[in-house]
Amino acid sequence: MHESGYFLIKAVTWIFHILPMRVNYIFSDFLYFLVYHIARYRREVVRKNLKNSFPQKTFSELKNIERKFYHHLCDTFIETLYFDRISAEEAKKRVKFINPELANNYLDQGKSVVVFLGHYNNWEWLTTWALYSEYRFYAIYKKLKSETFEKFYFNLRNRFGTFPLERAETFRQIISDNHQNMVNLSSFIFDQTPRIHEIQYWTKFLNQDSAVIVGGEKVARKINAAVLFAHMRKIKRGYYEVEYILITEKAGETDKFEITEKCTRYLEKIIMDKPQFWLWSHKRWKHKKPVDE
Repeated sequence: MHESGYFLIKAVTWIFHILPMRVNYIFSDFLYFLVYHIARYRREVVRKNLKNSFPQKTFSELKNIERKFYHHLCDTFIETLYFDRISAEEAKKRVKFINPELANNYLDQGKSVVVFLGHYNNWEWLTTWALYSEYRFYAIYKKLKSETFEKFYFNLRNRFGTFPLERAETFRQIISDNHQNMVNLSSFIFDQTPRIHEIQYWTKFLNQDSAVIVGGEKVARKINAAVLFAHMRKIKRGYYEVEYILITEKAGETDKFEITEKCTRYLEKIIMDKPQFWLWSHKRWKHKKPVDE
């Protein structure tokens, strides 16, 4: 059954790819109407998250962010379908890394790099990094329950030579590479909610007590990697640029949770600057901080 579902999705991506992007964005505008006004997809979750994150903003201001977020969410959905069949040449025009040398210089020196990023702008398009470097690139992800969508997203991320690496296999694989002196760049999305039994670190994030995933930091410190934060900016519909920001050259010499805290502060800053581009529909604050911590 999942095979037929997969080929159906591939047929849809073919349709979106042969259409001009301006036409695809007309579909996105219509999808916004359905998702926001008719289906009201996770509107209560989004409103609660925005209200708690920006208590100083008025109802009108929050409403404006909310609408912009849903427009952007629909854009990224359409862009993901389009991306499935995009050429390498077009991909580099649509996603420009403005300082790729920052990562590549460390890799050239034989030093692996760990990149932190959030669910900000179109994070799926960051797999275009494989077009900017000759070194192995691991995109760390959490396996999906649906076999159909698992296969689709795996192949989507794998298109330009990226190696999608399931979260459970990450530590073993990267440590193994390190022992064999194989340098790589690995990217960790760190703004998900950790499972309750995995919580090791709490911090303030967007005015709320937040448990933070620390797997990326553990890997970075273990192999003494250089750590970068990826800031993705939306230039206009369908066009992005990515800037790498240095967090540390020697993760092994940092204090415990120092990297996670610095990256959290960077992510918080860019969200507060342009909040419409973060994934507000995610149930980010499912766990409450124990009173004795």
